[in-house]
Amino acid sequence: MAGSPVFLSTLAPLNQFLFDHFGWRGSFLILGGVVLNCCVAGSLMRPIKIKTKPPVSKTTDENDTAKPDVTSQTAGQDKSKQSGCAAKVSQFIDVSLFKHRGYLIYLVGNVLMFFGFFAPVVFLAPYAKHQGIDEYSAAFLLSIFALVDMFARPGTGLVANTRWIRPKIQYFFSFSVIYNGLCHLMCPLLPGYSGLVVYAVIFGLAFGMVCALLFEVLMDLVGAQRFSSAVGLATIIECGPVLLGPPIS
Repeated sequence: MAGSPVFLSTLAPLNQFLFDHFGWRGSFLILGGVVLNCCVAGSLMRPIKIKTKPPVSKTTDENDTAKPDVTSQTAGQDKSKQSGCAAKVSQFIDVSLFKHRGYLIYLVGNVLMFFGFFAPVVFLAPYAKHQGIDEYSAAFLLSIFALVDMFARPGTGLVANTRWIRPKIQYFFSFSVIYNGLCHLMCPLLPGYSGLVVYAVIFGLAFGMVCALLFEVLMDLVGAQRFSSAVGLATIIECGPVLLGPPIS
């Protein structure tokens, strides 16, 4: 996840440059062509296929091997055909996670947090322009934010894996969320462009801490076996507040 701020650090001034030279339509077409390359990367992803050896029965002669048990394989296929739609869905998404109290608390907290989590990223440059700062300097604030975020994520991961923090990682995550909220209260109190630079640095650190600990805490809550389903469900549900948060703000 530490690689995502790399593109953001260059996207803000690049977007302003494209807008000045090609307008909204041209800049969106160029950025769309760049993002379209993700389809090429996605097409190269394939599921891992593990080859399993057929069962071999024990015989007195070590050189003799038995044939696979065809009867057991046929019975297994019949049982799989009889399984209903719910069983097929449970292979991809573990809906029993909604009975997990810790996961529900985590999910509700994240939904409330994501209503305002990305709003400062969206409105930082327009707020700087509203304060009378030129367009490229305002866009550079996002680059500063992304550079700090890029180093904050792996740094937070190293701190979280220490023997002092790891047993209490949920408290560390709570601290990062509170710190992320308090840093936004400083924005109106820091006047001028230098104040906004300080805010961008503090915000980048807080943003990186939260992003680095989101999935670490989830792993501790649900365990490794249910982690993939928990991430999928959380991501689907959190798309709503991420989409509605900036317009509501």
